[in-house]
Amino acid sequence: MTVSLRGGYQQQGNCLLFSFTGQLDAYSEKQFLSFITDHRTSTPQPLVIDLSRIDFIDSSGLGALVQLAKQCNEQGVQFLVVGNARVVQTVKLVRLEQFLHLQPDLDTALGSLAA
Repeated sequence: MTVSLRGGYQQQGNCLLFSFTGQLDAYSEKQFLSFITDHRTSTPQPLVIDLSRIDFIDSSGLGALVQLAKQCNEQGVQFLVVGNARVVQTVKLVRLEQFLHLQPDLDTALGSLAA
């Protein structure tokens, strides 16, 4: 991870939960994708990306999310993104909220996986 982006992950029930803090931008998007790719298991399971503590996201960050969503769609794996007001505003600006399965909070995201 770069200085501008910190991340962690954990198994949360039947899904992998990735949480990030900082900035998801052109400087950190490669590390963001590598971190997730390196920690995904060989067994396909739902991914939840928690961006509720992200300070800034730009088009490169959105591109990385789209790339992950496409991979998950191809594998038939559920993919959800949790965002704060700043992330939600940016995602809605480019009309990607449905494609990225944007969730209002972590509890809602995890609850929708159980359904």
